[in-house]
Amino acid sequence: MPLLRVGYVREHFASPLLQFADDDKETTFVLVEHPGGTGSLIAALEKDEIDLAIALTDPLIAGISRGSNAYKLIGTYVTTPLNWAVITGKDSSFHSISSLMNTTIGISRPGSGSQTMAAVMALQHQWFPQDVTDVAGSLDFKVNNDIHGLIASVNDGSTSAFMWEWFTTKPWIDRGEARFIGSVPTPWPSWLIAAHPSPDRAPPNSVDSFLKTLSHYVREFDSPERRSQDNINFIKERFQYPEEDIKAWLSTVGYPSDCGSISRDVIMKTLSVLEKAGVVKRPETGYDVNDFVNAQIARLTD
Repeated sequence: MPLLRVGYVREHFASPLLQFADDDKETTFVLVEHPGGTGSLIAALEKDEIDLAIALTDPLIAGISRGSNAYKLIGTYVTTPLNWAVITGKDSSFHSISSLMNTTIGISRPGSGSQTMAAVMALQHQWFPQDVTDVAGSLDFKVNNDIHGLIASVNDGSTSAFMWEWFTTKPWIDRGEARFIGSVPTPWPSWLIAAHPSPDRAPPNSVDSFLKTLSHYVREFDSPERRSQDNINFIKERFQYPEEDIKAWLSTVGYPSDCGSISRDVIMKTLSVLEKAGVVKRPETGYDVNDFVNAQIARLTD
């Protein structure tokens, strides 16, 4: 049976997955890193470069809503919100979220979390009149591919700011290469798991086995015993984060006991916010949660 190709973003959130991969002596899957984030992962699913992805909730749900057939949701990876930092250049003239209105926002690629959350930020800060139905379409974006391109863009002035996970970007802030000017937590749990619907690319038995073992590593990582020191040591060694940052992040993050389950409520509430932000458009018949989930694999909960 061919190996499952699992796409992921190499960030501290991926620690339980990386621990699973370190122990995978039988080599049941191969990790495929995507520094470009969820937009890049979705593109890889479409191009037959990966079979399964651990990616951000909002772009995954938005992609299916827009008609993508490259994947279905199969589970949950992180149950807590993602804290998106709003980052600008070290010497830029921007000092608050409100100062970014009518400027060019940097994103990694179309359909990414960095684009979705910019629309949510604009919605929350009321940048547009209430009768504007396409907030995302009313913003000016510039694609910069990855964190390095985004940092460069806010410092060369081609963009005013960009949004990325707080602790992932903090090393650039600590080195004085950029500045935080705010943050916007997601109004939904941050990470889901998706897989290509074809049983040839993502055989249900193989995917189910992967999710069960991943759940074990997630539960271990999430335990009070591991949180007290082992997790800190692992993240410090793998990502070179300062210990105080690791402890601060661990105090905010939560993982599911069962990675193979997904909440109907999460899907519908996320769609509601995305619709208000102009990221998705509700079909005339409304949303059907079954269009978003591979019921052969995922266990739907309320």
